Amino acid sequence: MRDIDGTAVHISCSDAIGRLTIINENRRNALDQAAWRAIPKAVEALVAEGARVLIVSGKSAHFCAGADISEFDTVRANAKAARTYEDDNVAAFDAIHRAIVPTIAEIRGTCFGGGLGLAAACDLRIASKEATFAVPAAKLGLAYPADSMAMLADAIGAQLVRKMLFAATIENAETVRTSGFLLAVSEGFALSDEVSALAARIAEGAPLSHAANKLSLLSTSSDDIAAARSAGDRTFESLDYIEGRAAFAERRKPQFKGS
Repeated sequence: MRDIDGTAVHISCSDAIGRLTIINENRRNALDQAAWRAIPKAVEALVAEGARVLIVSGKSAHFCAGADISEFDTVRANAKAARTYEDDNVAAFDAIHRAIVPTIAEIRGTCFGGGLGLAAACDLRIASKEATFAVPAAKLGLAYPADSMAMLADAIGAQLVRKMLFAATIENAETVRTSGFLLAVSEGFALSDEVSALAARIAEGAPLSHAANKLSLLSTSSDDIAAARSAGDRTFESLDYIEGRAAFAERRKPQFKGS
């Protein structure tokens, strides 16, 4: 595992499973501005190294407490600085949300603010039963990034996200699972194994299929739909499609190459 630009963002890749791990245990894996800026680089690096699925997690007891408030007097001192900081937040969320490979959030402990945004950006989310979720913006007197609000609301659900934003509540794993935010809630000791097993299964799938299907899921405009259709067309011209049909006929596991 190595860090990106000396920040709390660390990456590793093995057996086509990429891992983006936040390591800042003294602050419940909060992210400073440099770390936010490192996330798009981390995603790009993992995909370049052959990752077919990404797991996003925090070191040890917590997922991510969000932004590191200790630096707000400088990086969010006024509206201009805050806008730059929010742009970095949004770029990090988008890098995960629009990655060409499926992404999984492995959540334990604190998942607050920007950490909740990172989890919301992932395609799939599994949490330990003791995990807690919050958007404490109203307690801090600031706003959540407008560019990412729709993504957050879509992931959490319209009513619950409003409650969390306006009342600054802390919700438990079962509540957000019921809202649709979580795929599953796991016993803490089993969480990593459950996430790893899901990631391994995804990594066995055809990469071009994953990329095309993600584009389809994210399509919000005619240009998006056109890009998704083009990516879908490429799957039918791919060697992986030939391999998939051959494996089905021969009753064996396919060996996809991403081409």
